[in-house]
Amino acid sequence: MATKAASKKPASKKPAKRSASEPESVEAFLASLEHPFKQEIAALRRIILGADPKIAEGIKWNAPSFRTSEYFATFQLRAKDGVQVILHLGAKTRDTAVTGIQVADPESLLEWLARDRASVKFRDAKDIRAKQAAFANILREWIQHV
Repeated sequence: MATKAASKKPASKKPAKRSASEPESVEAFLASLEHPFKQEIAALRRIILGADPKIAEGIKWNAPSFRTSEYFATFQLRAKDGVQVILHLGAKTRDTAVTGIQVADPESLLEWLARDRASVKFRDAKDIRAKQAAFANILREWIQHV
């Protein structure tokens, strides 16, 4: 006869799965997130939300994501050498995939992944503070294309 203790599974470190009818809040997601750059993620979240009052957030693609009329920024949480934010124009294919978009980037923060998708990487909290104003300016310009 098996005991209850023997049949229990070890606790998972991943956030619990949620049903489609119960969207997870970013607050709840971050509270359960175990990540070496959790404080940096929180700092970048504040910068993104503060860039424009129209910006809202949610969990999309298993990470904190940000939207106006469409999602446009998503944390890439697998990066091990810092924090990465992917800037995009939502999940649907658009003409911009061919034509591209123009975004001023005088600090050269953007690493273009496609004509309408880019990545911004931050090494640590000091790097975030140094790039904060430039990143917020990029975000304000980026959302004009969403």
